[in-house]
Amino acid sequence: MIENSSSNHGLADRFDAAWQSGQRPSLSEYLNSATDADRLDLLEMLLPIEIEYRQNNSESVMAEDYSDLGSDEYQLVQDALAGIAHNAQSQAEDFDETFDQNLKSVASSEDLDLTLDPNPIERSDDTKALGQNSSEDTSRVIGPYKLLQKIGEGGMGTIWMAEQEKPVRRRVALKLIKSELASKEVIARFEAERQALAMMEHPNIAKVLDAGTTKTGNPYFVMELIKGIPLNEYCDQNELSIRERLQMMVDVCEAIQHAHQKGILHRDLKPANVLVSEKPVAKVIDFGLAKALEHTNKLTDKTMFTQFGQVVGTLQYMSPEQAEMDSLDIDTRTDIYSLGVMLYELLAGSTPLEKETLGKHAMLQVLELIREKEPPRPSARLSSSAHSSDEISRQRRIVLSKLQQILKGELDWIVMKAIEKDRNRRYGSAAGFSEDIRRFLNNEAVEARPAS
Repeated sequence: MIENSSSNHGLADRFDAAWQSGQRPSLSEYLNSATDADRLDLLEMLLPIEIEYRQNNSESVMAEDYSDLGSDEYQLVQDALAGIAHNAQSQAEDFDETFDQNLKSVASSEDLDLTLDPNPIERSDDTKALGQNSSEDTSRVIGPYKLLQKIGEGGMGTIWMAEQEKPVRRRVALKLIKSELASKEVIARFEAERQALAMMEHPNIAKVLDAGTTKTGNPYFVMELIKGIPLNEYCDQNELSIRERLQMMVDVCEAIQHAHQKGILHRDLKPANVLVSEKPVAKVIDFGLAKALEHTNKLTDKTMFTQFGQVVGTLQYMSPEQAEMDSLDIDTRTDIYSLGVMLYELLAGSTPLEKETLGKHAMLQVLELIREKEPPRPSARLSSSAHSSDEISRQRRIVLSKLQQILKGELDWIVMKAIEKDRNRRYGSAAGFSEDIRRFLNNEAVEARPAS
């Protein structure tokens, strides 16, 4: 047991000294010596120390190593290791008005090289060090692209707004793997993402324009630059009606259907990975967790299946099968579930597993809730929501009583079919999901029925 220290800094110093002396101090024991109010702050101090020493010992550091922590603490670990925070709204305000025209021209060019480096995983010391200065050096040039401004971070890479002079002057989004995450597994997933995007051609999927490797061997790829905000924020800020929200979801479903037809599973669908531009056009982004559905259609020779015990995805939108600790048996229906959660949120103003719940339970308990707890119908959640019902109805331009009336019945059925715990009872495809939404919009009988 660790004796109480007068400050988190004192605990951090002792933790560091223990590692230096060759010991392997218990992170949990140190956290337990802090007050509940100080645990997260202490974790922020201790985690970088532990990661540095473990990496120096050639250990692979995975978020699952910390699954005994509370949900908020586990999320902090995930953020530290994978940088999952997206900052789509910080894209440059001086976005080139001629970008769309240039994009169409360049995207059709035969000069674009989407060929993967055949040996990107064999890394030199220089490769490991890549990016230590680049994340701060906005004048860095990678191939024909000049990095202008960091606009966000995905699970495996830093996303930059970049400028290209030739063959057409344009601004693009360049995704570069982060040096501190340059493990073999992350590089393999990063390759999978750019391969996945290169295989797809759909107006509602971010288009890949180019790909390559840096001089030090780290992969990057270039996408169209999307000036947009997450789907749920767009709908709320612009007070989209229920009909408009449903039409937006139809577009997203059709994009995912296209990906599935190409043999690509997204596995991390959520509003933050669907950006809506001012036009408006919804674009699905960040196939960083994408996985080939068939061995014959694998994304890269170095793509690996999810390791045993590794939880991949975002908790509020995660399917029950993803919440299994050996989540190897994943198919397209896991994306259907996530789409259903997104529609639930667009209609009722919150997800089935509310964000507030995540902070009240340990990680393993949250996973159990995802697998086993039946969520309320959207109409029932609306009436019992901790959020302001009046605010939710205002954002949908409808009085609360009318909103509840619209959700009860067929919309409840559609959503609940998409988020069935038993995937065999969900829609068989994203196309089937979108078709049922269309039936509702056209005042036709829907396929979904009340839960028996």
